[in-house]
Amino acid sequence: MRLGSDRGRPSRNRTAHRCTTDRVNRVRPLVEAGGRRWRPAIGAQVVGVLGGDVARFSPVLAALEIAHTGSLMVDDVEDGAVVRRGRPAAHTVHGVATALNAGTNAYFAVDRALQQCVPDDARLQGRMRELFMEALRAVHAGQALDIQGHWEEMGRAVALGEGAGLLEVVRLTHRLKSGAMVGACFEMAALFTGAGLPLRRALAAFGSAYQISDDVADLHGVTRHGQSTRRVAEDLHNGKITMPVAHSVHLLPPTELDALWQALRTGSASLPEVERAREAIRECGAPEACEEEARMVVEEAWRRLRPLLPDTPAADHIYDRARACIDSNLIT
Repeated sequence: MRLGSDRGRPSRNRTAHRCTTDRVNRVRPLVEAGGRRWRPAIGAQVVGVLGGDVARFSPVLAALEIAHTGSLMVDDVEDGAVVRRGRPAAHTVHGVATALNAGTNAYFAVDRALQQCVPDDARLQGRMRELFMEALRAVHAGQALDIQGHWEEMGRAVALGEGAGLLEVVRLTHRLKSGAMVGACFEMAALFTGAGLPLRRALAAFGSAYQISDDVADLHGVTRHGQSTRRVAEDLHNGKITMPVAHSVHLLPPTELDALWQALRTGSASLPEVERAREAIRECGAPEACEEEARMVVEEAWRRLRPLLPDTPAADHIYDRARACIDSNLIT
C-alpha cells in the first residue's frame, strides 16, 4: 500500500456529510415536536392567492420554518430556557455547543431551498436570498436588543412614571426579532409570484403583532393538546421586560410598579416574587392593553394590504388565519 493512503479513513466529503446529518438530527426533533406552522401556512396562502405554484415554493416555506426552529434553539441557550414545544430544550439534551452549532446551521437550509425553487432564475433567486439575509440581520439585531434587556429604559420609566419610551424600544425589538422574518416570508412569497413592490411591502408589514400576543401567552403558559410547551411566566423568571411589563408602567400605582421592578431587575426572582409580579401585571389590565394593541396592528396592516390583493374569498382567509393565530395566544 502506498504511503499516505487514505484507505480506511473517512473521506472529507463523508465526514462533512456526517456532520451535516448530525446537525440536522439535532434540529429535526424540535421541528417534529410541533408548533402551529402558521408562517408557512399563511405564506402558502399568499402564493396561492397571487396565482403562484405553491408546490414549487414549498421548499422555501419548509426551509424558513427550519430556520425559525434553529433560531429557537439558539434563543433557548441565550435565555436559559429548559422547555421548548413540550420537550427539553436542545441545549439541555445535546449541550450548549452542539445546540448553537446545529441551530445556526439551520439558517442555511434556505439557500438550498432557493436553488430547488427557482433553479433557472439566478436573478430571482438572488433577490429572494437578499430578502432572507436582510431579515436575518434584523433578527440578530432584535435578539441583541432582547439580550440587552431594556433594563435601563425600564429603570427610567419607573423613575419618571412614564412608559412611552420603553414601549417604543420593546416594539422595535419585536419588529426586528420576530416581525422581520415573518415579513420576509410573505414578501418572498409575493416576489416569487411576480407581485409589484407596493403589494410586497404591504405583505412585509403584515403579521408583526404575533410577538405581542406571545408575550401575553407567557403570563399563563402555553399548552398544545393539553401538554405544557412553555412554563408559566418564563420571561418574568428571566427578568425580561416584555410588552405587558411595559404597559404596566402607566397602569400600576407607583408603589406596586416599584415592587414589580425590584422583583425583575436582578433576573433571579424567587417563585413567590414571580407569581406576585404576574398577578400584578394581570390585575392592572396590561394583558388587555396588549390585546388591544396586537389586534390594532393587524387591523391597520390588513386595511392597507387588502385593496392590493385579488378580490376573492381566498384572500380573506389570509387575514382569518393571522387573527386566529394571534387570538389563540390572547387568553387574558
